[in-house]
Amino acid sequence: MKYVIRILFIGVVVLVCTGYYYKNSGNHAFGDQLVGIGILAASFVLMPIFIYYRWKDRKVKDYMLTDENLKKMRDYDQKNERKP
Repeated sequence: MKYVIRILFIGVVVLVCTGYYYKNSGNHAFGDQLVGIGILAASFVLMPIFIYYRWKDRKVKDYMLTDENLKKMRDYDQKNERKP
């Protein structure tokens, strides 16, 4: 999965760089299309795959402010206040 993400990232960077090259060469319409395709691919393909890859084995409850987690944070703060 990480290789797919890397290949997609490199592809997006190449598309955007190629688009700016064409824009500077004088073919503005084609350059804008390449940059747009690169940005859309980054937004709608690369980012969701990356987010899924990074969060697939995590518990969302660990990151929510539940009563249990708030109690843990208070206990941690109180324990660290006592240290000089």
